Amino acid sequence: VQLVESGGGLVQPGGSLRLSCAPSGFTFSWYDMKWYRQAPGKERELVAGISSVGGSTNYADSVKGRFTISRDNAKNTVYLLMNSLKPEDTAVYYCNAQWRSMDYWGKGTLVTVSS
Repeated sequence: VQLVESGGGLVQPGGSLRLSCAPSGFTFSWYDMKWYRQAPGKERELVAGISSVGGSTNYADSVKGRFTISRDNAKNTVYLLMNSLKPEDTAVYYCNAQWRSMDYWGKGTLVTVSS
């Protein structure tokens, strides 16, 4: 099982990034997918989640209206579009897959929001 995140980098405040997560080794369409983040010195927090068939999404209050989670089950990929980025969005972003007792994590991709 592997979850590989990509798309992180350095962006100025107000800018946008799109993160991607391409899992392999399990049946992607069965799994609820989530993005978490962990800022330096802080606990990991849930950013956004999407149900297995994509019909239901949820977001942390801090990113509502700015971030959009989506998935393409045909491409086995989940995305996180991040707009209007703020310095406080700086963190390592992790992809997570959950189904029944199965719980898989990627290694993360760093997003730095700074001028």
